[in-house]
Amino acid sequence: MKLSSSNRGNFLEALNIVTFWNEKVVDIIEKAPKNATYTSPKIQKEILHVYLVKVKKAIQEEISDAKFCIMVDEARDESMKEQMAMVFRYVDREGFVKERFFRLIHVVDTVALTLKKGINSLLSQHCLDIQNIRVQGYDGASNMRGMWNGLQALILNDCSYAYYIHCFVHRLQSVLLKVSKQVVPISGFFLKLLLVIKTVNASCKRNEQLKVVNANEVVRLIDLEELEIGSGLNQIGTLQRLVETCWSSHFISVSSLLRMFTSTVEVLLNIIDDASDGEH
Repeated sequence: MKLSSSNRGNFLEALNIVTFWNEKVVDIIEKAPKNATYTSPKIQKEILHVYLVKVKKAIQEEISDAKFCIMVDEARDESMKEQMAMVFRYVDREGFVKERFFRLIHVVDTVALTLKKGINSLLSQHCLDIQNIRVQGYDGASNMRGMWNGLQALILNDCSYAYYIHCFVHRLQSVLLKVSKQVVPISGFFLKLLLVIKTVNASCKRNEQLKVVNANEVVRLIDLEELEIGSGLNQIGTLQRLVETCWSSHFISVSSLLRMFTSTVEVLLNIIDDASDGEH
């Protein structure tokens, strides 16, 4: 990425902020050879790794031998790999409550025993004693809250003081979803939304058709000066699926349909025209 670019990426923008406030960094960059800018992708990854190590070490030293809580959630990334996010909550030496994201751990599956092994490995690598855990915060999934074979039960076997608390954010999500299903118009709306998304995303052919139609629509609106143009704007996406346990996904899904409404209607009309039987 060129330094003169209007969208130079997070690393170069962060470097620009650091040089604005830190004269030592400016001095080092100015004295560096012209062919050594230290901004290549490989160097960026090495610098980010150094940051990672230092941040984790600082969190580890803050916790030290004190009592702490763990909050864990798992999700799939874009490459469909299972990831377990680990967050520590503790009180520092000055009496302030700290909540620190610590690491993403790749796991082969979300079985409670697999998650437990990942947590044990992480704690041992950073010299944190499992006996100092006082609270476990997870969602309400059976593999997390199970009284006999869930993750919270397995942790309790090692530390009897590590009480399980159902994450309040997940509880709020569950309440919102439960209440929304009791309101007939809202429930009916999301059922129809889900049907539209499933129909359009039912095949790669339809999904590709949606992207092509949407790209043409974006070009048309830009020509009519009804859309702003600029870096990162008007990207071609697809309809976002609803996640049953995540209320925020409902907003994202509705937003994606609003953004691609005209294109979605055209794809649905094409499906009707191409129908070979009454089911379509």
